[in-house]
Amino acid sequence: MAGIVAWFWNERFWLPHNVTWADLKNTDESTFPQAEDLYLACPLAFCMFMIRLIFERFIAKPCALGLKIQTSGPQKAQPNAILEKVFTAITKHPDEKRLEGLSKQLDWDVRTIQRWFRQRRNQEKPSTLARFCESMWRFTFYLYIFTYGVRFLKKTPWLWNTRECWYNYPYQPITADLHYYYILELSFYLSLLFTQFTDIRRKDFLLMFLHHVATISLITFSYVNNMARVGTLVMCLHDAADILLEAAKMANYAKCQRLCNVLFIMFTLVFISSRLGIYPVWILNSTLFESWEIVGPYPSWWVFNLLLMLLQALHTFWSYLIVRIACRAISRGKAGKWNPLHVSKDDRSDIEFSSDEDEVQPPPQKHHTNGTNGAHGTNGYLSLSPCPYEH
Repeated sequence: MAGIVAWFWNERFWLPHNVTWADLKNTDESTFPQAEDLYLACPLAFCMFMIRLIFERFIAKPCALGLKIQTSGPQKAQPNAILEKVFTAITKHPDEKRLEGLSKQLDWDVRTIQRWFRQRRNQEKPSTLARFCESMWRFTFYLYIFTYGVRFLKKTPWLWNTRECWYNYPYQPITADLHYYYILELSFYLSLLFTQFTDIRRKDFLLMFLHHVATISLITFSYVNNMARVGTLVMCLHDAADILLEAAKMANYAKCQRLCNVLFIMFTLVFISSRLGIYPVWILNSTLFESWEIVGPYPSWWVFNLLLMLLQALHTFWSYLIVRIACRAISRGKAGKWNPLHVSKDDRSDIEFSSDEDEVQPPPQKHHTNGTNGAHGTNGYLSLSPCPYEH
């Protein structure tokens, strides 16, 4: 075990040439980042999860009810033993062959069965109230941490001159404010990583999981090898657009359409300008070229920049999807109905509000003379009404 630990913390990987861990030990005069500092983030992530539950219960939910946001979920599909068994045990998306078989077995038309499955899938989706509470929690955290980051960074020299991130590196003492900033961000993303499995599941689940892993890795890497100065710039830059996204989603759930449209436009502008403009020109330029010139490359430097470029690839992909959503919304707007967060089958599932599912209309009733509970044809129609909200 000692050999594995020594191999993992190899100085030649983590630190520049001729720098050792002993050089970065804390002294009475200076405090440097220590890997063990990050252990605190694990219990804090749990505490943050508990704070979230309290916040959603006693703050977000009353706000949602005050805005008259619905508490109920989508309307339930009419019980049917055969279809329920297929849905739970075989598939939630039956193919054409299975649909035809079910149609013959139940004496229902294929379209009716398709509609049943669509409504049954919608039934498993959370209510608008749950979505609003989740967005309000994230909005509150992003607003707080972004405000804190701006107040902290405006007093630092590296905000105004990124070359200051590398002068005298890695012998740059860490302050209590910077340590707090890092631990809070790391705790939040650890909580997001674990609660992603219990939160509202979206179509870009794997992409978001990759994003959280990359973010946590970047925070950890930059802290351990004392690239914390440039790390604070990355964190603050990313929080800016997230505030507007969550605000737009809350406005959408509250049916404040004009406010939602304005916030979405602002989000799009900030996201694209910060992630495709400021990030590569300001951040990547500093980590790739200024640091190369002042410090020089070493193994963890390559890993750190690889993670930053992976983040840039995600930015590019999401910017493309956001622009597609905006274009579709604008094309709908030509008919007098512009809603960027209500574009059906949109690609950016973190923004979407509508489901991929069509609204379910009551199919025509069919009369039969034998069988019970729909198993032999007596339950030959679904008494359904359009769901007031989807996804």
